[in-house]
Amino acid sequence: MVNGKSIEEMSRREIAKKMGYVPQSTHQVFPNTVFDVILMGRRPHFAWKCNEKDIEKVLETLKMLGIENLAMRDITELSGGQQQKVFIARALAQEPEILLLDEPTSNLDIKHQLEVMNIIKSITNERGITAIMAIHDLNLASRYADRVIMMHKGRIFAVGSPEEVLTPENIREVYGVEAEVLCGKDGKPLILPIRPYY
Repeated sequence: MVNGKSIEEMSRREIAKKMGYVPQSTHQVFPNTVFDVILMGRRPHFAWKCNEKDIEKVLETLKMLGIENLAMRDITELSGGQQQKVFIARALAQEPEILLLDEPTSNLDIKHQLEVMNIIKSITNERGITAIMAIHDLNLASRYADRVIMMHKGRIFAVGSPEEVLTPENIREVYGVEAEVLCGKDGKPLILPIRPYY
């Protein structure tokens, strides 16, 4: 359901206008310029060819993510962190209400993980977009999420703020790990895994 309407009752174009998708960082991309990859995100908004507004939206998105210098580069030549920014830009070019992200920090080093998460947090706050993210890094979830849904065996195990959900008891039950949960400098839970729980 999106805003009370079943997605089964919506056309693919309607869904694409409502939701933008950012896949896991992947090297399975086909050669294309960064500009054209982001322009693909505008596809739900035009019939046969793009117009000036679509071009402006791509330029605006490139600038927002600080990747204007990559516009004419081949996406296959970019680092994992750069590619992930391009995928985020493509989703944002759709002008969605909801951003779906599948492990957006996988295969990224610490610096690029923080850059990507800061971009997502900043954009969702500025534009009032809802971001729904699948992520395994509990510390990133703690630091950036307003609400956490902890899954276990394909079902919802716990829902709430990071403080409510990311407890030693829940981590033990769901992940089979003994962990210490401290209060970080930002007031968010800081998870320190200690050992497997048997």
